[in-house]
Amino acid sequence: MRRLALQAMCAAAIFAAADARAQTPSAPAPAAWSVTAAASTYFLPDESDYIQPSLIADRERLHLEARYNYEGHETASAWIGYNFSFGQKVTFDLTPMIGGVFGDTTGIAPGYKLALAWRKLELSSESEYVFDSEGSSDNFFYTWSELAWSASDWLRLGFVVQRTKTYQTEFDIQRGFLVGLAWKKASFTTYVFNPDADKPTVVLGLSVDF
Repeated sequence: MRRLALQAMCAAAIFAAADARAQTPSAPAPAAWSVTAAASTYFLPDESDYIQPSLIADRERLHLEARYNYEGHETASAWIGYNFSFGQKVTFDLTPMIGGVFGDTTGIAPGYKLALAWRKLELSSESEYVFDSEGSSDNFFYTWSELAWSASDWLRLGFVVQRTKTYQTEFDIQRGFLVGLAWKKASFTTYVFNPDADKPTVVLGLSVDF
């Protein structure tokens, strides 16, 4: 009898420990990375065409980014930033960043990304100011901004402006329109800059989320 009672007590203790373990809340899973790979192909009227790839990774507040051919040909840049997000009906996302530029152009660049959205309208912008290591005369302000309307889940229409010195045009600030298509985790956007010029610039952008 004592042996049976002892076995029963041991079994009860085991079941109690298992039940307590099952009821103990597990540690929250670490936040997943959000990764986007993108590439823009520039078709230029008076210069050689080129591709501008970029890779973006976000995890909670942390923002990491790498670009090539953005600040100049054969030039790369690496970025780190901090994500802020505000609002519900009207949302505002802001990411201040700092980056290093190296290659044909070298320097340091503070910058930011922002997005302001309300219903089907969104204003987005990414800008930076490059302090060129060769001298202050080569410092430059880059910007790419869009105002877009989502006509549906797969169609986006809007306007775009940019300022760059990666290639030269007669316009200091280029402006144009955009047409974007989305399918699952991929999006394809056509940009036409300076549509009233004799030779507009066309940019084809492709991005995929992982």
